[in-house]
Amino acid sequence: MDRGFVPFEFDLPGALLEQLIVVLDDMYDERLTAAHVSQIPDAQGVYQLFLDGRLVYVGKTDAQAGLRKRLLRHATKILGRPSLLDHAVTYKAVQVLVFTAMDLETALIEHYKKSGAPPAWNGSSFGSNDPGRLRETTNKKPDGFDQSYPISIDQEDAFLAVGKYTVADALTCLKRELPYTLRYETDVRKGRSHSSWHHGDLQNATIEVSGKRHTVRSLLVQFVNALPGGWQATVFSSHVILYKETGTYTYGEAIRKPA
Repeated sequence: MDRGFVPFEFDLPGALLEQLIVVLDDMYDERLTAAHVSQIPDAQGVYQLFLDGRLVYVGKTDAQAGLRKRLLRHATKILGRPSLLDHAVTYKAVQVLVFTAMDLETALIEHYKKSGAPPAWNGSSFGSNDPGRLRETTNKKPDGFDQSYPISIDQEDAFLAVGKYTVADALTCLKRELPYTLRYETDVRKGRSHSSWHHGDLQNATIEVSGKRHTVRSLLVQFVNALPGGWQATVFSSHVILYKETGTYTYGEAIRKPA
């Protein structure tokens, strides 16, 4: 080979990771609230979550999902976990103007694992979307985040305004307000279902909300009592469902009409 020639490959992913770690480590963290997060652009980047100052989660997002949307989703999720409300959940977020093909999230997680501070919420179901009926029918034991910080349906709030509702309309409103998943039976059309395609029983049954503050439990009891026999609400550590079924889930609490 010509001694006047040498191949050179610049380690762009490594340089980006090294600089990113410095930026993150030098930043102050901020309380994870809707007010703070709303000031962040919906841009691509990476972020960290801390629980009482301890790193617990590393995530990344592209421009379509956006840092603001992703952090708002996490902030909302935490509101539904009472055992977290006495703790300080904070974040750091960095907009990355140029993404390389490298997986920044995985690289950051590996970095903190090697440093002896693995983020506990990664791989714990914290960032997962609703897995659907498969998780329930397989009676999978709650683990990770859901096991440590379960939802509560006994917190009082003004989830619904005073007035008369069909159960379908009440469910639509409640689903929009809750900081966790509420899933219910829908009509299947051409092999597909959608949350707006309410089952006929839900459209025909009515309830009346009389108090300004109530719990999700009290609303679920009203729904089940207003519906024909055979409906059941079930509360899991991560979400709530309402289906036309009667059965027992190993890790769910059933709410049924009194016999």
